[in-house]
Amino acid sequence: PLIVSFAIFGSVTGGNTTADIQSIKTPYLILGLAFVIVAVIFRFSSVPSKIALDKVANEEASSASKVAHRSSPLKYPQLVLGMLGIFIYVGVEVSTAANLPEFMKEHLQTPTDKIAPYVSLYWASLMIGRWTASVGAFDISKGAKQILRFLMPYIAFGVFILVNTIANHDVTPFYIYAAVILVIIIGDILSKGNPARQLLIFSLLGITALMIGILADGMTSVYAFISVGLFCSTLWPCIFTLAIAGLGKHTNEGASFLIMMIMGGGVISVAQGLLASNDLLGIQWSYIIGVLCFAYLAFYAWKVKGILKNQGIDYDAEVSVSGGGH
Repeated sequence: PLIVSFAIFGSVTGGNTTADIQSIKTPYLILGLAFVIVAVIFRFSSVPSKIALDKVANEEASSASKVAHRSSPLKYPQLVLGMLGIFIYVGVEVSTAANLPEFMKEHLQTPTDKIAPYVSLYWASLMIGRWTASVGAFDISKGAKQILRFLMPYIAFGVFILVNTIANHDVTPFYIYAAVILVIIIGDILSKGNPARQLLIFSLLGITALMIGILADGMTSVYAFISVGLFCSTLWPCIFTLAIAGLGKHTNEGASFLIMMIMGGGVISVAQGLLASNDLLGIQWSYIIGVLCFAYLAFYAWKVKGILKNQGIDYDAEVSVSGGGH
């Protein structure tokens, strides 16, 4: 966003808010060209176009006799429930951020030009959470992983502070957020690399954050809503992993169905916007829709565990054998 803002307005501080159509077209044409270049690179790369998916399904299951062979990907309950999970997850992630500016203007009378760093922190929170979870993929000692689990999120937070400092925003109000980051670190440690467990823990934390935001006042509400970004940060890979597990030859189709459900970002945002009307719930209580979204994700985390066990896939057993990690 800062790069595009600079390309269009010649500034990242928001001082100049006028631009002609040419200054808007150019950065997006460059961005489009970048996508084409990446597509060409992938086309001629050595990335395999086909994977032995049935073999993968057999490896996932504890016993080949438990592998589910079905005629359609939509006959796998983990996928169908996971499709709704992706729809809801993207919805709560987008709608929480989309309604934050209106909440701050209405309840805190925050000027529009002062809101941008808070929205920036929300999206930075997704980076913070993902950097935290990425440590499990490193091929290093257990002790080094524990150190990095505490170090990586604060490096990501430091990037946010640096970027907003360069943009001439006052970052002193955000230092308190360093304490909130500890919650995501603890949640990541407790999940032990199990996608179902992490989905459950982060969904419950998301419910807690939203309820604090709804019931509290002032900046406490703002930081509670912003922290939802932390708890959404790794839900995509958690849901995706659980939803396509055991699909075998239907994995590619199943993945396509999941990608299609990204449209939840538009639907749930609109739903919250309608509820935010003062004639209905108002902006603060409209966040109750996010609570309902996280409640479903917690249910899915609990339900899918049993579904996959019946198909011979037990992530608890895998984690205990591997000793944890992502």
